[in-house]
Amino acid sequence: MIGADGSRCHCGERCGVGITSQFDGQVSLTFPFRSDVVWRRVADLERIGEWSPECTGITWVAPATGPAPGARFVGRNRIGPIRWRTTCTLTAWEPERLLAYDARHVTGAVTRWTFELTERGDTTVVTQRFATVDSPWFMMLGDRVAGRPRRLLSGMEATLRAMRDSISPR
Repeated sequence: MIGADGSRCHCGERCGVGITSQFDGQVSLTFPFRSDVVWRRVADLERIGEWSPECTGITWVAPATGPAPGARFVGRNRIGPIRWRTTCTLTAWEPERLLAYDARHVTGAVTRWTFELTERGDTTVVTQRFATVDSPWFMMLGDRVAGRPRRLLSGMEATLRAMRDSISPR
């Protein structure tokens, strides 16, 4: 179908407001540790609530009891008084290199999250990325008006800093 601005809408339906693209972003931070040490922190999904200003925790969905490709978990999230859950599926699990999962909101919107580790000598650069996928137009409009892309980047930076700062030097 054709969107209000004359272009094809991402969802294949008449958009009505001309919102035709998803959004994404990334933040990188250097950790003063080798990748094996950093991986233990990044891969500890059950502790994400200690570091993230938005995700308060996760619970594995049976039969999963821990991380592996295809494993599912429920993420619990909060911004101020607003609380919600997402059903997440691990899509990549490459120890000391890559962790990725898709988080599905009750509306059907999906956000793809990625943590990529790049070792540089005795340090490791961690890059956290997000990309919205198949978000309904009303979610994208609301997110943009509310400044969600900017808030996500700020939250990602805070998460990485808190992760880094929680690792004790040996």
